[in-house]
Amino acid sequence: MPHLESLVLCREAQVSTLQTLFGERNHFSFPSIFIYGHTASGKTYVTQTLLRTLELPHVFVNCVECFTLRLLLEQILNKLSRLSSSEEGCSTEINCETFNDFVRLFKEVTQDENLKNQTVYIVLDKAEYLRDMEANLLPGFLRLQELTDRNVTVLFLSEIIWEKFRPNTGCFEPFVLYFPDYSIGNLQKILCHDHPPEYSADFYAAYINILLGVFYTVCRDLKELRHLAVLNFPKYCEPVVKGEASERDTRKLWKNIEPHLKKAMQTVYLREVSSSQWEKLQKDDTDPGQLKGLSAYTHVELPYYSKFILIAAYLASYNPARTDKRFFLKHHGKIKKTNFLKKHEKTSNHLLGPKPFPLDRLLAILYSIVDSRVAPTANIFSQFPLLISSHTTHSLSRFRAILAWSLLLRPSVSRRPLHAEEPVPPHVRTCVSTRVREAPRIHQAKATCRQSRVRRQGRRPLDAPAQLQGVVAAERAHLPASLAPLCRQETAKPSGFLLSVIRVWASL
Repeated sequence: MPHLESLVLCREAQVSTLQTLFGERNHFSFPSIFIYGHTASGKTYVTQTLLRTLELPHVFVNCVECFTLRLLLEQILNKLSRLSSSEEGCSTEINCETFNDFVRLFKEVTQDENLKNQTVYIVLDKAEYLRDMEANLLPGFLRLQELTDRNVTVLFLSEIIWEKFRPNTGCFEPFVLYFPDYSIGNLQKILCHDHPPEYSADFYAAYINILLGVFYTVCRDLKELRHLAVLNFPKYCEPVVKGEASERDTRKLWKNIEPHLKKAMQTVYLREVSSSQWEKLQKDDTDPGQLKGLSAYTHVELPYYSKFILIAAYLASYNPARTDKRFFLKHHGKIKKTNFLKKHEKTSNHLLGPKPFPLDRLLAILYSIVDSRVAPTANIFSQFPLLISSHTTHSLSRFRAILAWSLLLRPSVSRRPLHAEEPVPPHVRTCVSTRVREAPRIHQAKATCRQSRVRRQGRRPLDAPAQLQGVVAAERAHLPASLAPLCRQETAKPSGFLLSVIRVWASL
């Protein structure tokens, strides 16, 4: 079909195979078809376009939305009921809790003449989520044609291979169809098909060629590439609009678009801002104090106590529990000095990753680093679940901080005052990589080791307070310019210096 070929590009072989499997409307089709391939390889689009163009009766269900057995079965039956219903508003909601009830109700729904004399197609998108449901669900869908004695075909759309689906007890084998990734030539053809009418096709093709040359090695996702093409095209044609270059002056056009493509390269796949927000950031070049970039982490706003909660979580993850008394108590007692570092202490804790800690330890550190007395109110505790990035619904007993110290040092660009007990914005999550090491504690350990080595060699040890004062001065020199003047000058211990920085930053 010429019309179908213009709608579906670079998938001629897969479309031909599906048309052969579907056959005539009144013929029994293949009971089940398993279609798999990577993300944005055209599985869903090709299937939906083919079924709509051929006007075949079908039901499309996303298994992510229908995350329970009851939701999935009721969604299929209710959509089938709307297909078979000839009068508007006469269909009622169908309740179904088990697969046995589904088979019985499916026979009743498909008794209508509109569905009885032709093949009905049930499309299950994101079918890999079926593995988390009941064990009899997948074998039941594979043999649905046999169980219901109806002309029905079930299509499974998934990103994983069939071998990871097959149950250990065995099941009916579906027809497996693979959708390979788009080649660079296919992507060029598909993206050029979206060129704006006000510009020539050659001009837009040159832009797509530059875009694929930058992003193809790191991103093969058609949806993401199409999103990037729409976002960056106004900057590419900006010299042409201003009259500074022609459509064939590729050198000037590349120099104009290069910094914007580098900026977009930093957050491929993240989609941290919408298209309208990205355009606003691109146009806002007049405010020197505004932080620019695609990343939304440069615009994080945190309430007063949420800053301290994140800092306490960071300290609990990267400091051993045995050092809490030394860092957060004035009278911590006598500390036994060792003449050598243990083997596992020679490795930076940031290379080992964040360590889990209980909630009680987090609260103890929080009460220590906050200058004023913190009342354990519901407003404080309600901020904990908003700062947790977890995919589980059950309660957790231990946590770890997966954020960098550099993120905590970033001031908020917003000048709007935040209330002390304001809840955290929902989009803020502690999910940034860790790469900043805790220098004062490591320097103190190195100084202790150096003094022990000097004693063994019979020389006079250096003054430890003077050494630590130098370490504190060196660490203060690496602080941002906005924080360095605010730190207390009389702090000589690394722990005191750290608490001073924490209180100064969190009060910003």
